[in-house]
Amino acid sequence: MEEEHLVRTLSLLDVVMIGIAAMIGGSMFILIGPAIGLAGPAVMVAFILNAVITIFTAMAYAELGSSIPEVGGGYRWIREGLPRPFPFINGWLGWFAHIVATSLYAISFGTFMGGLLDVFNIGIVYADKLFATVVIIALAYVNYKGVAPTGNVGNMITLTQLIIIAVLISFGFAVMYTDPDWVVNFSDFAPFGVTGILAAMVLTFIAFEGYEVIVQAGEEVRNPKRNIPRAIFISIATVTTIYTLIAFVAISATDVEGPTWIFIGSNGELGLTKAVDTFIPFGAYLILLGGMVSMLAALNASIFSSARVAVAMGRYYNLPHILSKIHAKNKTPYVAIIASASVILFIVYLLPLQEIAIAAGLIFLILFAQVNAAAINIRKVYGNKLAYGFKTPLFPFIPTIGIALNTVLAFYIMVTQPIGLVITLIWIGIGLLMYKVYSFKHEVEYIAPLLASRGDIVRKGFRILVPYMPEDPMRILNYALSIAEGRDAEVNILRVITVPYQIPLSSGVAYVEDAIRSFESTDDILKNKDVVYHYLIRVSHDTTDALLASIEEQKVDMLIHDLDTFIRNRRLQMLLTCDSLAVRVVDEGSVRKILAFYDDEGEHSKLVLKVLDMFRGADKKVVVYLSRLEDIDYINEKDRLQSHGLEVVGSIADKIDRESLVELIIDSANRYEPDLMILPARLLDVSVLNNPFVLRALDSLSYNIIIARHFTLPAINKTKLLLKKILRY
Repeated sequence: MEEEHLVRTLSLLDVVMIGIAAMIGGSMFILIGPAIGLAGPAVMVAFILNAVITIFTAMAYAELGSSIPEVGGGYRWIREGLPRPFPFINGWLGWFAHIVATSLYAISFGTFMGGLLDVFNIGIVYADKLFATVVIIALAYVNYKGVAPTGNVGNMITLTQLIIIAVLISFGFAVMYTDPDWVVNFSDFAPFGVTGILAAMVLTFIAFEGYEVIVQAGEEVRNPKRNIPRAIFISIATVTTIYTLIAFVAISATDVEGPTWIFIGSNGELGLTKAVDTFIPFGAYLILLGGMVSMLAALNASIFSSARVAVAMGRYYNLPHILSKIHAKNKTPYVAIIASASVILFIVYLLPLQEIAIAAGLIFLILFAQVNAAAINIRKVYGNKLAYGFKTPLFPFIPTIGIALNTVLAFYIMVTQPIGLVITLIWIGIGLLMYKVYSFKHEVEYIAPLLASRGDIVRKGFRILVPYMPEDPMRILNYALSIAEGRDAEVNILRVITVPYQIPLSSGVAYVEDAIRSFESTDDILKNKDVVYHYLIRVSHDTTDALLASIEEQKVDMLIHDLDTFIRNRRLQMLLTCDSLAVRVVDEGSVRKILAFYDDEGEHSKLVLKVLDMFRGADKKVVVYLSRLEDIDYINEKDRLQSHGLEVVGSIADKIDRESLVELIIDSANRYEPDLMILPARLLDVSVLNNPFVLRALDSLSYNIIIARHFTLPAINKTKLLLKKILRY
């Protein structure tokens, strides 16, 4: 059945207003006072630095939002750019963070309303929760009625918000014009130095994440290629200007004895209210009204956003599929809106909101880091195949900086606010449990259901997966059997029935019997081997999806794949969650002599040693050892290799480039004439698997080749290597 989609009705103005509403929220009226107390007048520097940090990640959002403008934003992109279970965790955390933010806005709105009633001596028990409930239900209904009503209501609220802000800033400048001594308030510009600025940045950073709401509406934006990048940058520039100007006029125009920043900071969350009341008639009421309107604007944007994350996760069965249902008349995700509003109400009434809210900033930083990583991988895989409305300059330098900045800020929050880390870890743990028990099973049934399984009942602890190759099924399978015998492993042979995207997967059932019969040619050979084996038959629109689903479902430890096909499939390489051996077979004879290459810095080289150990029938195993170690360290590592029964030759220190590596590979191959060559996916600083120059050289050799690729997250491996070098020196 064709998936229901949302309709593109939002203009550039609509999505800019959504972004501004989410970024200003009530944070401006609540957080500016405490932020000034932490940094003094330098709070303006904190706002500008937060904007700079935000821009690095916003570029990734602009690029992906323009090229993959689908509902769910970051969750959808991480499905394309990072391996499982990152997509689920991203969506799970994102949904939670938006719901927590919405709950906080609702309670804050209720508190403002309660304060307004107190002015008129009207007391209502639990006024904050009562008004929070009313406004959540009201705005959920507006969202349910359609995108156009949601946008119109949001635009009116946000426009009112901007008018109030303009009045505040105008009064402030008018006061400054009549009082030339306002500059004295900036004489002690940064009273707490860099520490104070950093503290203010951490406190207010959550206010700069609202642009993320814009991409959640990607499937509902008209001309997303043009409008999404523009909306992101316009909203960030507008909000940064507003925050900076309000802090500037508050510090400049406040009429009190002594430094104004001390007065504002000492009043905490009421700091801005107290300050404005000194230079605007009825200023406290203006701030109260502004806070209420801002909360409404943020609430509307957050309910909109949380529902879109739920829709995207529902589409891929990471949450119940019913959440992806679109209302026939209103064209809105009504089930997701109702579900999100219900969870928001649950949090408002039953959970300690302030403590949970601490985790929201940390969660958004984690999400931003993941989106930057996904942007790098998606650009590598798809290149110019995507139609970009905006491309990040200095790629991949900019998203890499984005990852680093978000990571540093996240670490700072973990250290200074450990409760946020605890809550985040608890929510991730709940999500992973749900993923294992429910989500993954339903996701696999959606993308690549298992139609048939044949073979031994026994299962082994180490599991190998081999894609079935109808044209020559034993060519790669023989290597899998040799490795399985040496490792005491099982072999799983996967046959994928692929059907076009416009045809339902259920049509593949008709081809199951043919697929089972295709195994007959290999079955007689396998029965004579002392290896546990299984046949798996799946149907899918995409072979890569079926492979990835099988790897996770069957808990596969190693994929053995045809080298040429593996090289071309960058998406498989990027999303793979197990070790892999890419094999090129020239001669199907027995393996008696093996030539391998190894360095002491890469995880891939460790896999080379494991594979060498698995080929127990080989008479001679020669390892060309490349190293940057010196003296006794090099001797010890060489002795360790020899203890594996290997003949160790060669050592190149300091640096190796692709030309010298190719020359070494060819010379070694011609010298030893092996039956099999084994290389790591990366040797020192040179890519073996994805470097065209190296691959052309390997094509010129008439030897069987295995390229071993260990599953590791690149950032983690690079960090380990960096620490190793630091400790070495």
